[in-house]
Amino acid sequence: MTDVPVARTVSPDARPRLPRGVRLVHNEAQGGWVLLAPERVFKADPIAAEIVKRCTGEASVDAIVDDLAATFNAPRERILADVTAMLAGLADKKLLEL
Repeated sequence: MTDVPVARTVSPDARPRLPRGVRLVHNEAQGGWVLLAPERVFKADPIAAEIVKRCTGEASVDAIVDDLAATFNAPRERILADVTAMLAGLADKKLLEL
């Protein structure tokens, strides 16, 4: 028996949002966007910040992907793969609710 972590799946209908106590803020001292959580700080690169800004609990994952693909004129399939991987990682760290 091996302890292989099970990859979290992100539903296209999920409406991701930041949980209570977690927020995205622009912090010059940190050099850009950071996710602030209780006793934790995570630096967000510009792409991650664009994704997290759209995680308001209102838009579905599909809508977020469509918006990003249109905004950045990028292939939807690539955006979908990147967004779902990032959202799953944030959810695993309890920085996002799906």
